[in-house]
Amino acid sequence: MGSREVLGAPARSNSNKTAVLGHLLAVPALFALAPRLSAALLPWSPALSRLLSTGLLRSLASLGITVPAASAAVWFVAAAAWAYAVSRPRPVYLVDLSGYVAGASHEASRAKTVAHFGRCGNFSDASMAFQKRMLERSGLGERTHFPASLISVPVDMCLRTAREESHAVIFGVVEDVLRRGGVAAADVGVLIFNSSLLSTTPSFTSLIVNRYGMRHDVVSHNLSGMGCSAGIIAIDLAKRLLQVHPDTYALVVSTENITLNAYMGNNRPMLVTNTLFRVGGAAILLSNRRADRRRAKYQLIHTVRTHRGAHDQSFGCVTQEEDDVGRVGVSLSKELMVVAGEALRTNITTLGPLVLPMSEQLRFLATVVLNRVFRAKVRAYLPDFRLAFEHFCIHAGGRGVLDELERSLKLSAWHMEPSRMTLCRFGNTSSSSLWYELAYSEAKGRIRKGDRVWQIAFGSGFKCNSAVWKALRTVEGGEEGNPWTPELDVLPIDVPRVSPVDETSYTFPDGVVYKVAVAGQ
Repeated sequence: MGSREVLGAPARSNSNKTAVLGHLLAVPALFALAPRLSAALLPWSPALSRLLSTGLLRSLASLGITVPAASAAVWFVAAAAWAYAVSRPRPVYLVDLSGYVAGASHEASRAKTVAHFGRCGNFSDASMAFQKRMLERSGLGERTHFPASLISVPVDMCLRTAREESHAVIFGVVEDVLRRGGVAAADVGVLIFNSSLLSTTPSFTSLIVNRYGMRHDVVSHNLSGMGCSAGIIAIDLAKRLLQVHPDTYALVVSTENITLNAYMGNNRPMLVTNTLFRVGGAAILLSNRRADRRRAKYQLIHTVRTHRGAHDQSFGCVTQEEDDVGRVGVSLSKELMVVAGEALRTNITTLGPLVLPMSEQLRFLATVVLNRVFRAKVRAYLPDFRLAFEHFCIHAGGRGVLDELERSLKLSAWHMEPSRMTLCRFGNTSSSSLWYELAYSEAKGRIRKGDRVWQIAFGSGFKCNSAVWKALRTVEGGEEGNPWTPELDVLPIDVPRVSPVDETSYTFPDGVVYKVAVAGQ
């Protein structure tokens, strides 16, 4: 009987082998029927077939593993590989970006700014003197841009001119980035727009969809009231949407509207914005298509968002409100720098473990343990982020903000150059300033393959947001269409801490020269 059992075993084994081999060879067909599984595992199927054809089943049998068990194991491995493939986050690539540059007729020197505010506003002599002092210490240069509505006599602040300003910026950057990226508007599956202080009906996303004939199923979001950090918030939202919408592009448009948000009163905390904010905007083209990796400039590695709105001091440090006579403006609290510092510390506490080398993390941990466990009065160790990043794009909110972050993060003048030149040339353009800074590094030929870029943005609420990018290729300087390319020969320029404004350098077309009244005269 034992002999019959031995003789019968091969027959059953051959039959099982044939059935299981059919199942195993069907795995490549499963790949073809399931696109997401195919994208991740198709390269493995030829190797699997070769193994099967060279006697894998006989080898397993010789090890005492039955054919049904081998079949089940292969299917389990395939299922596990499929689960791993679909659970991995999709890579997000930055294909290209565009920054808006207004025409020469919109350029406003500091003397021209003072003259127009003095002649067309409702400012007292003390308010004009204050704005002049702020301009002298602001870090802004002589070629920032105002909308036509604010450099006309008289000013023309209304919804019509506000729309004209926004339309010029939006259409300019969207058309440019689509051209540079070689992408048709109909191929964009995700559209995100942010403008904090102007939200129209229909929305700006609807304006873009209508203008460029985008498809009916485009996923659109219109962000408002998010402050200067809204650009990174929009990038984070795009990243999340690109995880669930495969094989598509995301277009992010970041800007701010100045026309309806210049302050024409005498409340000093609201006057600061007049000396800082200028016209600007940017469009960023993102992709989750693996084929775009070869031509993309960057890959998004991390986004970290910090919201301190639960704290009253943070919530109220930047607010849009009316003054005593009903004029609307944005008020900046004296505690702004303190609030910004707290938000930054919270943000880098989350970001640090993701990007810093282990040596820096251990040093930071050691000071925490000494302070909290052993009650030692040891100053908290601030990690050296220069070991994690080659380039820093810090929101050009004002000279004070840049000075404080340069000191706190121990950065060099070279690291701060993109932010300082952006503030000088374009002013505070709100959420788009980070993209002018990145474009500056590109124009200067600083971006090399493998470099890491840290973008840091602050905004009302109060928020501090970070984005980390890795360069996928070297970006050659002097690209056509880069907002900095025409001025590369003269940049960087020295920006004194205090640069006096000479009002006599600007004369109105009718021959009038405006002069700021000196206190006591």
